[in-house]
Amino acid sequence: MSIKNMRLEVMQFLENKVDSFVDQYLIPVEKIWQPTDFLPNSESDTFFEEVKELRELAKDLPYDFWVAMVGDTITEEALPTYESWLMDVEGVDNLERNGWSKWVRQWTGEENRHGDVLNKYLYLSGRVNMREVEMTTQHLISDGFDIGTGRDPYKNFVYTSFQELATYVSHNRVSQLAKNYGDNKLSKMCKMIAGDEMRHHHAYSQFVTEIFKVDPSEMMLAFNYMMKNKIVMPAHFLRESGNKISSAFEQFSDSAQRIGVYTANDYVEIMQKLIEKWEIDKISGLTDEAEKARDYLMKLPGRMAKISERLVIPQESHIFKWVEPATR
Repeated sequence: MSIKNMRLEVMQFLENKVDSFVDQYLIPVEKIWQPTDFLPNSESDTFFEEVKELRELAKDLPYDFWVAMVGDTITEEALPTYESWLMDVEGVDNLERNGWSKWVRQWTGEENRHGDVLNKYLYLSGRVNMREVEMTTQHLISDGFDIGTGRDPYKNFVYTSFQELATYVSHNRVSQLAKNYGDNKLSKMCKMIAGDEMRHHHAYSQFVTEIFKVDPSEMMLAFNYMMKNKIVMPAHFLRESGNKISSAFEQFSDSAQRIGVYTANDYVEIMQKLIEKWEIDKISGLTDEAEKARDYLMKLPGRMAKISERLVIPQESHIFKWVEPATR
């Protein structure tokens, strides 16, 4: 049997469990939080007072914080790209609306709320140039991305397991920083987003766990491939208006690292957590090639940690078009 056919067979086997995955890891629309739960109520007579309070609290947040917030928002708002990518993965059939496409649509519905609430917060804060943010978002959706997974479900589930945990870290750190600066409402909002991301991480990592049970060698090789080639963030083609795809994502990452929102050390820790979660050291029945892949994976976090220790982050912030001069 070809590798592609084996992947399809495994996806079809796991599809029988998709409804239970939906029930376990996703929340019904009527029960989950919505963006308006964390924003000034436009129907209320106190709306303008609430907006004023939001803007006053926003004044105390530093420049790199706003860069991180904008980058997180743009990343979340590029959701159409992520959905279309996942819909094209082997075994996901939106034409016949199979179980996997149901998962992707419902996961997208939950994720869509994140960009919605963050965008509205940025707009009300008066601290960012929303037109520049909107142009960057449109560029990112238009440019698309290449996360190195192809249509392979095994590689895609490794990617989403990693990425969902990375976004949890980022939103959770932003929540902590907002709380430190006295903005408890923003802190709670980002905490709720982080909670969604952690739930989604548990889902995608469970998919990988299930695959390891039935196709351990190929799953090991896929995990090894993704770690060896490194996980790129979904906004790695980030660019500002008037510019070509260049170093904007790296400059955004520098801001996130300076304030500790997401660091090279976090990358290494996530890798280690996945190795432990999937009990890579205990997987049995591997081919010789997969055994070599396992050996490489077990040593990789230590190697990456040494590299991360040598990284030098620029102390000066790049001046983005997104952020108004008043916040610099």
